[in-house]
Amino acid sequence: MSSSPSQPASEAAEALAAADDRPLGGRLARQLSDAEFALFCAVGVPRELTRGETIFRKGEHGRSMFVIESGEIDLEFGDGLANKQLGPREFLGELALFIGNHARVASAIATEPSSLRVIDHIVFEAVLEKEPLLLAQFMRRSFAYLVASEQQLITYLKRRNEDLISTLHSLRQTQTQLSTASSLICTDELTGLNNRRGLYQFLAGAQRAAGTRLALFLVDVDEFKKINDEHGHLVGDHALTLVARELRNCIGPADLCCRLGGDEFAVLIQLPHREDPGKHAAEIAAAVRARRLPAPHETLSISVSVGASLCDEHTDWSTWYSIADRALYAAKGDGGDGWRLGF
Repeated sequence: MSSSPSQPASEAAEALAAADDRPLGGRLARQLSDAEFALFCAVGVPRELTRGETIFRKGEHGRSMFVIESGEIDLEFGDGLANKQLGPREFLGELALFIGNHARVASAIATEPSSLRVIDHIVFEAVLEKEPLLLAQFMRRSFAYLVASEQQLITYLKRRNEDLISTLHSLRQTQTQLSTASSLICTDELTGLNNRRGLYQFLAGAQRAAGTRLALFLVDVDEFKKINDEHGHLVGDHALTLVARELRNCIGPADLCCRLGGDEFAVLIQLPHREDPGKHAAEIAAAVRARRLPAPHETLSISVSVGASLCDEHTDWSTWYSIADRALYAAKGDGGDGWRLGF
C-alpha cells in the first residue's frame, strides 16, 4: 500500500529532528564545548536580536557563522521539513565558513530576544591558524552532524527523486525530439546538406576566425534539365547527391555547404587572407568532374559551374549572392565545367 503524500515529509522531519538530539562525544550534535564556546565568544562580534527578527533567509548567500549566547533561534527549512530550534551554546551557518559563499538552506529567525556572536570568514581563518587543533575538532564534529542529517534527508528525497528522474527522462526525450525536429527543419531531405533555413541560421551565428575572410561559392549542375529529361528524375537525384557529397568533402568544420533549391548549391568557406578563392572553386569543379554515377549510368559525365566571391563583412548575404551569381552565369556562359570569380 502506498504512503500518503504527507508521510515521507513527516518521516523525514522526525528523522532530522532526531539527528539534532543524537549525542556526539557526550554533547548534543550542535552544542559547543566550553573551550569552543569561550573562543567563539571572545572573537565574535556581538549581535542582539528582538523576537521575530530574521538573521538570514533561505537561499541568501553569506560567509558568517552564528553562536547563540542566549535565547532561541528557529531554523525554517520549508518543503515539508520540520523546523529546528537551537538554543544557548549552539551554532548555525557554519557551512559558510567551511565552503565559502554558501546559499543558506533555511531561514533563521529569533523566537525570543536573543544574543549572538557573529564569526565571519576572515576571523575564522585567523583563529584557525592560532587554534588549529580545537577548530579541527569542531569542524570534524560539525561535518559528522551534517553527514548524519544529510543521510536522513536523502532517505526522504530519494522518494521524491524517483518522480523527478521520471520527469527528467521525459524531458530529455522531448528535448531529443525537438533537437531532431530542429535539425530536420534545417536539412535538405535529399542530400542531407543544410537548406536555406540552415544557411540563414549559420549566417546569424557565424564568427570568423582571426586572420580569415569568408568566401561564397555558388555551384550549379551543368545541363541538369537534360539529365532529368533523358535519364529520369531518379538519375537526377543521384547526380545531386553526388555533387553534395563532393561539396561536403571540400569544406572544413567551420564552413557550410547547403542546397539552395533545384540543382543550385552554396558553399561558405573561411579562407586565410592571402588564399586565392579561385583555387577552391577549381577544386570543387575538378572533384565533381572526377566522379561517376553508379552503374548503369557510369558513362554519364557530371560537371558543375562555380561562381565565387569574397564576402565583404560590411555588406550582407544578398550582396554576396548577387556577385557570386553573376560570376556563376559567366562560368556557364563559358560552356560550364569551370569557374569564375566575381567582384
